[in-house]
Amino acid sequence: MISCAVATPTLPVASGPADRRPFRSIQALVLRLGWENGGWGYRRIHGELAALGIKVAPSTVWEVLRQHRIEPAPECDRQTWAAFLSGQAHAILACDFFTATTLNGASVCVFAVIEHANRRIRILGATAHPTADWVTQSARNLVMDLQDVGAAVTHLIRDRDTKYTRAFDAVFTAEGIEIVTTGIRVPRMNSIMERWVRTCRHELLDRTLIWNQAHLLHTLAEFEAFYNQHRPHRTLHSAAPLLQVPEPITEPDRLDRLDVHRRDRLGGILHEYAHAA
Repeated sequence: MISCAVATPTLPVASGPADRRPFRSIQALVLRLGWENGGWGYRRIHGELAALGIKVAPSTVWEVLRQHRIEPAPECDRQTWAAFLSGQAHAILACDFFTATTLNGASVCVFAVIEHANRRIRILGATAHPTADWVTQSARNLVMDLQDVGAAVTHLIRDRDTKYTRAFDAVFTAEGIEIVTTGIRVPRMNSIMERWVRTCRHELLDRTLIWNQAHLLHTLAEFEAFYNQHRPHRTLHSAAPLLQVPEPITEPDRLDRLDVHRRDRLGGILHEYAHAA
C-alpha cells in the first residue's frame, strides 16, 4: 500500500516551453504508474512508458513525480503504521501491563492481551511480583488458548518493558508469531491496548475498592466477561466482541411495549440490559 500523497493528475506540470510539456494524458499515466507501484523509481516508470511506445525523457518523468510530491522509491513504498494495523488487524494481538492498588497499598501488576480485529480482551493474570518465569508462563497459556480457538495470529505488539524477556518472545516466534515492538515513548503505536487499559480504569478500577489480589482477579474476570459478551463497541458497529448486533425491532407492538431488564455485575458497578425472555 502506498502511503505517499498523490495530487490530482489533471494539474499542469512546471512552467516551460509549451512544446516541451508532456501531454496531460502522459502526466496522468506517469502518476498512475507511480501510485499503483510504490516500489518503482522514475527510471522504472520511464522504462514502462517506453515499452508502451510512449517517448518521453527520464527527466520529464522525474519532474512530473516531483511536482506532484510523489517521493522517490523506496521512500514511497514504505507502509505507514496505520496502514499496517488496518491491513493486518485480523491477525494482530497487542499486550500490556498495568497496575492496580489494593486497600492495603500493595501494587498488583496485571497482564492483558487484546485482539485488534474483534477487540476481545484476555486477562492473562495478576501478581505482585511479575517475574520472568511468570510472564513466560502467561505467554504459553495464551498460545494454548489461541490454538484451542483456532486463532490465526501473525503479529504481537508490545512495548519495551523489561518484563518482556527473550524467553517470552521465543514462545511466540516458535509459533510463527512476529514480535513488533513499539517506538520509545510512542504509546500511540499500541493505542488499542492503551485505550482498553483506560476503559478498565474508568469503568471498573476507579469505582471499585480492591481488597486483595484474589478480589482483583475476580473483579477483572467479571469485567472481561462483561466487555467481551455485552459492552457495545463503536468499531464493531455497537456489537460486543463475542456477540452480533441483533436485528432491529420493527414490529410496532414490540416497540410500544418494551420490556427491558437490567442485570447488575459486581454489586451494580456494571449494568447489562436485555429484553425479557
